[in-house]
Amino acid sequence: MVKSLAKHPKLLVLLAFAAIYVIWGSTYLAILLAIKTIPPFFMAGTRFLIAGLILLVWALLKGEQIPDKKSILKISLAGVLMLALGNALLAWVEQYIESGLAAILVATVPLWFVLLDKKQWNYHFTNKQIIIGLIVGFAGVVLLFAGNGSADLFNSKMKIISLIVLFVGTIGWTIGSLYSKYQKNQGSTLMKVAIQMVAASIVIFIGGFGLNEQKGFVIRNISWESIGALAYLVIMGSLVAYMAYIWLLSIRPASLVGTYAYVNPVVAVFLGWLIADEHVNIQKLIGLVVIIAGLVIVNTSKEKKEAGVADFPNKPAKMEDDPASAISGREAS
Repeated sequence: MVKSLAKHPKLLVLLAFAAIYVIWGSTYLAILLAIKTIPPFFMAGTRFLIAGLILLVWALLKGEQIPDKKSILKISLAGVLMLALGNALLAWVEQYIESGLAAILVATVPLWFVLLDKKQWNYHFTNKQIIIGLIVGFAGVVLLFAGNGSADLFNSKMKIISLIVLFVGTIGWTIGSLYSKYQKNQGSTLMKVAIQMVAASIVIFIGGFGLNEQKGFVIRNISWESIGALAYLVIMGSLVAYMAYIWLLSIRPASLVGTYAYVNPVVAVFLGWLIADEHVNIQKLIGLVVIIAGLVIVNTSKEKKEAGVADFPNKPAKMEDDPASAISGREAS
């Protein structure tokens, strides 16, 4: 481990962490700016089609093999669940609710993992610390919607629908991630993510046409601001931060790399307030702090379990860790 740390310049490691902390946290604002003049499904579809094709070409140039048809179908299904449901619905939702609030609600995904990962129920629901973390985390969500401070969330039908859609998206993302995690497929991590993105983009475009997004949409009316935001999402969000994440997973503990989940919503709320004039009140900040506290409680318990497995090399690890599912999960932002 010491040798591994010595190989990598501290500055490069810090820049990689900055990428997953700041860039991924800023994607919520970038989505908000991109959908100002680009329909949300068309924007998300374009983002993942371009990024997916770039990764696919890169994988092929590296000599990586395309998986068999059965694996492609399974990988594609995971991509559709995570990216089409997770990201495209998030983009659609940001038409009606603030990007900061969306980021806070997406931060609950690790809690959904605990609830929906059936193979881990025996561990999760016999662990008092995880149960406490779940209660604390979802209490934070309740705080967001309680009291007078949340009155503006329920003053229109579309905002209420958007909140429901966002929760559906986070659950779809979780199910897709778990499916990807437990399904054994051919292909490298890079190839899997490329296929997930391309497959999801096709479904997202179909969804956009189904919603009649093409009606009234004229390409020449797209603003440079939206084009710049879309380019940022493709290059910085889907490529640069992704590579930083995969690299960090190879040189640092997954629990440490996973701390981006605590930082991203904070960055999103701050940027939404600073650049998009989004309203930040005490209730929202308290809800954010409580949700992050719940995540910390849950994750520290998982770290203890992983440490226990590491202390006994002959003890079989129950927790599978597929970087492809991890990145695709976060990449929905």
